[in-house]
Amino acid sequence: MAEHNELGKSGESLALKLLKDKGYEILAKNYRFQKAEVDIIALKNQTLVAVEVKTRSTPEFGNPHEFVKPAQMKRLVEAVDHFIDERKFDYEVRFDIIGIIKNKLGTKIEHLEDAFFHF
Repeated sequence: MAEHNELGKSGESLALKLLKDKGYEILAKNYRFQKAEVDIIALKNQTLVAVEVKTRSTPEFGNPHEFVKPAQMKRLVEAVDHFIDERKFDYEVRFDIIGIIKNKLGTKIEHLEDAFFHF
């Protein structure tokens, strides 16, 4: 596996642990719909939370959460809409980003709640 793929998988594992520690119920990991993939779909306090995990080894080119662009946001919204429709869920929806910088100096995790589009 390429080094960047390993870094990404490591970041997703850290994000899952963070969410579980905060009391989130994990409903799906790497949920795919058409061209979109939602890293984590969780439930907390009757709110469905779609989480995009961005992991980088350096903040040199910007914070990880700055890499979620409008086109990706649109695809994530469509994927989550499909997830909800297919399960007949009736929850409020929130989109979070977990930004992780992990390198030999350590690991920094930032959880941005309600990062974009609120229904």
